Formats: sequence, structure tokens, C-alpha cells
Amino acid sequence: MIDVAPEQQDLKQATIAEAIADLKMRFPGAVSDDTREGYSGVIVDKAKLLDVARYIHDALGFDYLSSATAVDYLGEGVHSSDHIEMVYHAYRTSGGGALVFKTQTDREACEVPSLTPIWKGADFQEREAWDLYGVRFTGHPNLRRILLWEGFHGFPMRKDWKEAYYESDHKPFESRWPAGHVHRSEEKTIFGHNVVYPADIDLSRLSDVSDASIYADFGLGVDAQRVGGSEGIATDQIMVNMGPHHPSTHGVFRMLMKLDGETVTSLEPIMGYLHRNHEKIGERNTFLQNIPFTDRLDYISSMGNNHGYVLAVEQLLARGAKWNPPTYRTEVLRVLMVELTRIVNHLWAIGFWLNDLGAFFTPVLYFIQERERILDFFETVAGSRMMCNYMRFGGVFADLPDRMRSVANLLNDRVRDYDTMQFLTEMINERIPRTIDELDEYLTTNDIVQVRSKGVGYLSREDAINYSTAGPLLRGSGVAYDIRRADPYSIYPELDFDVAVEYSGDMYARYMVRLKEMRESVRILKQILPRLEYTKGESVTSDFAYSGKVPVGEAYGRVENGKGELGFYVVAAGDKKQVANPWRYHVRAPSFINLTPLGVMSRGAKVADVVAILGSIDIVLGETDR
Repeated sequence: MIDVAPEQQDLKQATIAEAIADLKMRFPGAVSDDTREGYSGVIVDKAKLLDVARYIHDALGFDYLSSATAVDYLGEGVHSSDHIEMVYHAYRTSGGGALVFKTQTDREACEVPSLTPIWKGADFQEREAWDLYGVRFTGHPNLRRILLWEGFHGFPMRKDWKEAYYESDHKPFESRWPAGHVHRSEEKTIFGHNVVYPADIDLSRLSDVSDASIYADFGLGVDAQRVGGSEGIATDQIMVNMGPHHPSTHGVFRMLMKLDGETVTSLEPIMGYLHRNHEKIGERNTFLQNIPFTDRLDYISSMGNNHGYVLAVEQLLARGAKWNPPTYRTEVLRVLMVELTRIVNHLWAIGFWLNDLGAFFTPVLYFIQERERILDFFETVAGSRMMCNYMRFGGVFADLPDRMRSVANLLNDRVRDYDTMQFLTEMINERIPRTIDELDEYLTTNDIVQVRSKGVGYLSREDAINYSTAGPLLRGSGVAYDIRRADPYSIYPELDFDVAVEYSGDMYARYMVRLKEMRESVRILKQILPRLEYTKGESVTSDFAYSGKVPVGEAYGRVENGKGELGFYVVAAGDKKQVANPWRYHVRAPSFINLTPLGVMSRGAKVADVVAILGSIDIVLGETDR
């Protein structure tokens, strides 16, 4: 820790501008303003990065590292045409905006000090940057690939990396549109044309050793070892792989556990079985084409995913001369959709967590009833139940229709035909509150739920912050940090609601946070209903006409999604005026980062508890293995 003199204590309440000024004064020559057009924050000499970062954490009070992402500026750099940049967004859990700091490294000698000694939440994020960009983090305790296998050749997010069947850097591809000569690229590309193997690889003698280092770290080899148990009983110390299978691990996800009898002494989460190239695809798409792709991240929360992304791009668009912000009705509709989505998320999370505890299917099927009504509403407004693709830059896809109608496809189909506002009003004022009350009555004082969850999966307040956890996982450990209050967006500043928080840091606390948050969402929705009435007839798109291009620069848009902070870091570069495709498109996925402390939370637990601890985090593999 850096000693902070009493007269410097007010630095922890300093504004972002004051904090940056102090950094430049304290580290002359090592910290400089990022003067690129459309960029913010400071650039730090990587030789001083650890010292600067420690000062940012200890003296300036930015105790929460939200995002750490790499950007390849091949041909677009200021200091070098071939540099790679690490971009960090640090926040105070007391609230406020981001202190953005960056460091740059040569692409060939790509090395940056690890920030894990300061923020443990940098762990998985740095491994991701190593995996996809080849940034070697000196001092990282476990620098291995995290989404790809150890034998993968190259770093696929770099600008000069080409995949098999590569067509072009940007969509739309000429093989599809507008040339009109539609064909599958595989039909005209010889298999293997763009596939490159390392020179020392002999495919005829290939042997997978990607897990060798993992097992070596556990120090057990392949043999069980006789040890004295914690209670003096001789037990076998063994390694067990749980997963990758679904649904017991909430997707194709694997946990490697070292066991002393039935007690977990060490656990490592292993992912990468569902890596979907989301960010690579996102940089080939146009900005607009990415909106429906965000639906597929956390497919339980597509409305919230849309919201985070359009907020990021709207920050870039706001730099243009012709930009007009969304109308008030647009903001009301957006909050309506994301708060209903939060309820859907938490009903789903609690239901499947009960599955993990052994209450198979009955509770989750019971909770599905109200979820289905909400999805009926989404289908009416957006045209889709789960992949809603509803939000647009400066607006939304459509206003609420007067009636909710469905089509009879079969002879005895029951056709839905309701007044939309009446349906919505009854759902918000009666049905959802009744479902939450029943859930509370059946579960909160249930002896089995309490015995199985209290004191299990413990995460301390300090670790919750330091590991960059978010959402109910963070607030269940006593940290009242909710972006809707800490760094408000949309119309949340004018809405009356409380931040749900619990203090015991265990599975039961996370359940209680979700229960409270659903009640707070209902409280918000009841305030939205009159706003829908008095904004009726107002446009749901701004006067801004989106041209398909955005001004150059960077932006970070973040929202409080059901699983925690969902952030989108987008860069528009490659043209001096405006660009149609993101240069960098990065997702700060809560399901991914919230897994960082899973090993800490599982240590000392029983085998039967591990899946339930995982369920209490509430992950979706779609955004974990982006």
C-alpha cells in the first residue's frame, strides 16, 4: 500500500480531471494526456505502469477495475504504426465515472506488467488479452490461454491474423451483397488455404498436451495420494473434472477440482468449449449489424445487451454535428424493457439455482409462467421473444402497439388478443408482484434452502471488489454498487429505487439480492407506467438520421444488467472522418469476469455444493466464451 498523507486524503474524492492532473504532477514524463481525436484518459509509460496503477488504486481511491482490454493499432498508431494498447477503466465503488488509463507496447516485443498484484480482477482479462492478442503480462501468476487451447497458432484478434475461408476485413462481403453473386466462400476456397500450422507440428503425431500445465499446477500428477484428512481421517486426495457438460455446469464449462475426500481444496474454472468469435465478427460487421449479435451474448437478457451497446455507439455519434439524443419516450421504453428483462433474468437464475440445490424442475417451471407473459409482451413489441433486436441508435425499433395479437397456426390454437397497456398494467401491478411474493413465501424461510446456502460459497467484501465482480455477486458481499446509481444513465436519476444489498457474502445473500432487486424493478416499472401514458404519441426515434457511419474515437458504454456490469468498449478508427465498422469491439461480460473468484468461493466446500455455488453466480456461457 502507498502511504497517503492526511492532506492527500481528499484525493479519494477528487474529480477525474483533478486525479489526472495529480497523476501528471506525481509521475512527470510517465503520464501524458491521450491527445488523439475522440479519445480520453491518459497514456502511461509501461515501465511505470505498476507504480502508476498502485497510486491510482491506493491514493486516488479507484478500487474497482472494471475493464482491461487490448487493441491492435496496426497502421493506426500515434507513436508507432505497429503498437498494441492496453486500455483500463477504473472506478470508485463510492460512485462516479471512469479513470481511463492506457499503456502501449510494440507488437513484436509485446509485453506489459501484470496488474493482478493490485486488482485481482485483471486475472482473466489479462489472460484473454494474452490469448487473443499475444500480450505477455510479466508477473501474472497463471498466464495461459483461457478461451483457446494451448496449441492454437497465432493470436486471432490481431489485425493481421486471417482465419480459414477468410474473405475480407469488413462486411458486407462481396460474395453476398451488393455484387449479387451469392455463394459460400468454402465452395471456392481450397480447404486449408489459410490454415497455418507451426513449423514444429507434425499432424501425424499430434498429441494434446494442453492440460498438462493445469494438472502440474495442482501437483498431483495422475495418481491419488494418501493424506491425512482435516479431521484426522485418512482420505484420498484426487483430482476430479466436473464438466464440460450441460446443464449441471450451466453450459459447456469445466471445473477441475482437487478433493480431500468430499472437500474441495482447490478449484480452477476452465472455459473455451463454446468460443464463438463474437468480437472478431463484431469488427467485421458494421456498427448497426452488431445490434442483433448482442442479443446472443446473454440470451436471457437481450434487451439489456442492446442497451449497453447502443449507449456506447451513441457516445461516438454524439461527437457528430447532426446528433440529436433519444426522445424521452425512447428512454422510457428502454427502461421498461430492461427492467422487465431484469425480472426475467432473476426468475431464471433463482429457478436454476434451485435445480442445482436438488429441487429439480418444479420451481423453475413455476417461475417460467411469469417469464412467459413478459416474453409475450416482448414478442408483441419487438417481434421476437428472446433475440429481441429492439434498440436502435437514437431510438427503438417500434412503439407499443395498441393490442397484443397472435395468429392461429393450428385448428385449436388459443389466439392472444389483449389491450397492450391493460396487459402491461395488470402484469406490473398484480401478476409479477404476486409471483415474487409467492417465491419469497416458499423459499426465503425454507429450511433446506437456508441449510444448503447459508455460509456456503463465501466471498468477502474486499475480494468481491478486488476481483472486479459485479451484480448480485458484488452486492451480496455488502458492496452497494449499482451502475444505475453509481454512474447513472438514461432516466434512472429521476426514478425512485434502492440498491439491493446483503452482507453475508454467501449463496443465500445472492438469492436475497435477486429477490429484492425484482421488487425494486417492480417499483421502477410502476413509475414507468404513467410516463408511458403522458408520452403517448411522442416519437420513438430522434431527429438524427443515422448515416451508417460514426465519428472517430473511443467509447465505453456500460449498463447494470441482470448478471452485473455489461460494458462495450468500441473504437472507431481507420478513416480520418467517419467509419462504418468498429476498429475494436470488446465486451466486458459479467459472466466471464464473475468466474474469476470461483476457486476462492469453492475452497472448503463439498462436491455437492460446487454446482450450486456456480449457479449462485448466474452465468451464461454465451457471454463467457464470447
